[in-house]
Amino acid sequence: MPINITMPALSPTMTEGNLAKWHKAEGDKIEAGDVIAEIETDKATMEVEAVDEGVLGKIIVAEGTENVPVNDVIAVLLEEGESASDAVAQQPAKAPPSTKPEASKAAPTPQKPAPVPQAPSGNRVFVSPLARRLAAEKSIDLSTVKGSGSHGRIVKADIGSAPSRGATPAPASSPTVAPAIDTKAMADALGMTYTEIPNNNIKKITAQRLVESKQTVPHFYLTIDCEIDNLLETRKEVNDKAGGKYKLSVNDFIIKACAMALKAYPAANVSWSDQAILQYESADISVAVSTPNGLITPIVRKADDKGMREISDEVKDLATRAREGKLKPEEFQGGTFTVSNLGMFGIKEFAAIINPPQACILAVGAGEQRPVVDNGEIKIKTVMSCTLSTDHRAVDGAVGAEFLQILKEYIENPVNMLV
Repeated sequence: MPINITMPALSPTMTEGNLAKWHKAEGDKIEAGDVIAEIETDKATMEVEAVDEGVLGKIIVAEGTENVPVNDVIAVLLEEGESASDAVAQQPAKAPPSTKPEASKAAPTPQKPAPVPQAPSGNRVFVSPLARRLAAEKSIDLSTVKGSGSHGRIVKADIGSAPSRGATPAPASSPTVAPAIDTKAMADALGMTYTEIPNNNIKKITAQRLVESKQTVPHFYLTIDCEIDNLLETRKEVNDKAGGKYKLSVNDFIIKACAMALKAYPAANVSWSDQAILQYESADISVAVSTPNGLITPIVRKADDKGMREISDEVKDLATRAREGKLKPEEFQGGTFTVSNLGMFGIKEFAAIINPPQACILAVGAGEQRPVVDNGEIKIKTVMSCTLSTDHRAVDGAVGAEFLQILKEYIENPVNMLV
């Protein structure tokens, strides 16, 4: 019988996604492992592979459709001997918004399709299962919530800002997220001209999490200068001996140095929770990578146990696949510490925003020649400024300072990382 292809859950937290593109058309033969579609999640545009073989009999959800719930049927696969009419007969009762009226005429037997969801009216409320559960937990009256999903459907994001029944105002000390300024309305009111560049799902979710992090996590900043002449000399010597087989970058050394420092000083390899400080057993280093779809942080797991060349090869592979939108969820979800390096752009110093649930992110600036006082003499050395942003609840000033001292020792004496 026909096989339903459903919207996959590409991460543990995914409840819906955008069907960005179909790689197959109706009538195409499909083998197991073929890439059939691209799904846009909150972190990347990912390829979906077929797990069965057959013929794509019917596309239920058109490409470009947003907010498709996980496990909703998006297409029907036909097995040998089945026809397109079988695919239509096996469609789920719920018809997608893009279904054309004439599509029902192809059904071999009379079948009454379910009505297309419309904007909420009267006492009827359209709500996703997850949003309904969250509303029940928070005692939120769904009739008072305005849905932002497709056709006015109430989704998870709508529940977060909705007031609960009988709720009392939060005390002044409770963290709150301020409403965003409507810059479009302001620009229109001021008569400013502009071109709209639509935000994809990745940028929307990233923006939401950055605001939540900056407004709810108590950021604390510490900056240290590291002399990197030894590092640059060691890097050149290693790369020369490699004979082109591989090429280490300065960032590879920094990633390894962070991992070694976290292993030596695990008090900084932590996360905050209301119940306890979570101290991690390995140093999983997230590396900030800029992609056409937005910022993503693939992870070098157990970097403290890996050699420099292995780290270098892994970072290159992860960065390439990140820009192509081909990372697996487990390759960018998690991590215990983040490195964000803007040195290649000539940025001398900056402070980065923490990526929860992590408690630390290291912002790395460009190495530049500066005058340094060494034993009473002024010498010119290559200096790199590193700024550590910490969640002060988990990593206070003393812990952060101690970590940076250890990190500086590894960066300035890279041979310690190679033995």
